[in-house]
Amino acid sequence: MDALRAVRSVGPPEACIGSGAIRNAVWDALHDYTTPSFLADVDVPYFDPNDLTETTEERYAKQLKELMPELAWDVKNQAAVHLWFHKVFGHEVEALHSMRDAVATWPETALAVAVSLRPDDAIAVTAPLGLEDLFSMVVRRNPRRVSVETYRKRIAEKMYKKRWPRVQIVDD
Repeated sequence: MDALRAVRSVGPPEACIGSGAIRNAVWDALHDYTTPSFLADVDVPYFDPNDLTETTEERYAKQLKELMPELAWDVKNQAAVHLWFHKVFGHEVEALHSMRDAVATWPETALAVAVSLRPDDAIAVTAPLGLEDLFSMVVRRNPRRVSVETYRKRIAEKMYKKRWPRVQIVDD
C-alpha cells in the first residue's frame, strides 16, 4: 500500500504497479511465505503519449526513490515502448494505445496484471488477460509479445519452480 500511495502521489498518467511485484505478492501468499520473495524492482508503468522522453521517466523514478529509497523503481512510459524495445529484445513491436493494451502485452499471462490506487484508496485492477493464471500459479507465454525462445530464457532466469514449488509452467 505504501508503494501504491507513493506512485499515486508522484502522479504519472495512468500509473500503476505491475508485473513481478503483483506476482510475488500473490504467489508468496498462496505459498504461505512469511517473508517476501526477492523482488528485483517495482515496475511502475504509466501511459503518456504526449511525453515520450526518458527524462520524464527518470524524473518520476527519482521522485519515487526520494519517497521510498528502500525500493528499486523501474518507471516506464508504455506509450514509448515501441521506440526502444528492438534495441533491448531484438525485434520491433507495435505502438501501444492504452495502459490496458500495454498490460495485455506483458510476457506471461500471470504477469499481465497491474494495480493502481484511486483517490479514495480503492484498488483498481487491470487484468486484460484475466486473473486465473495468476491465482492458479500458472506460467504461460503471452504470444503477443514474447517468442518461445525468449519465454524459455525467462523461465530459466526467473527460477519459478525453485521459488514457488507449486507453480505450473506451460511450455508451448
